[in-house]
Amino acid sequence: MDDNRVWDFEESLWIGDAEHYRELIDAECLMVLPVPPYVLSGDEAVATVANTPRWTSVEFADQRIARPEEGLIVVAYHIAVTRGDEHYAAHCTSTYRRRAHDDWQVVQHQQTPPLTR
Repeated sequence: MDDNRVWDFEESLWIGDAEHYRELIDAECLMVLPVPPYVLSGDEAVATVANTPRWTSVEFADQRIARPEEGLIVVAYHIAVTRGDEHYAAHCTSTYRRRAHDDWQVVQHQQTPPLTR
């Protein structure tokens, strides 16, 4: 997957509908989100996201991509998203595993909002 497709894939996870999200999240995925219960497995993560309104605007910054081995992609970035009057920002990582040609799924995702003082 080239870099542009990687970022399109990641953006789709923020704005896509619940069904799209279900297709892209591996059943064994582990996520760390900034809301209880904080650590979620694949099915829990999908259920949590399915019940959350999707974001309508996405801005990436400080984007990085690593390909430690064939069929594995790791991304890190800062995200700023909005929906209506609601804004959210975080530093994130995601790891994708290729299951077959052009068939990728998320096996890890983490979000760390900036500290507020």
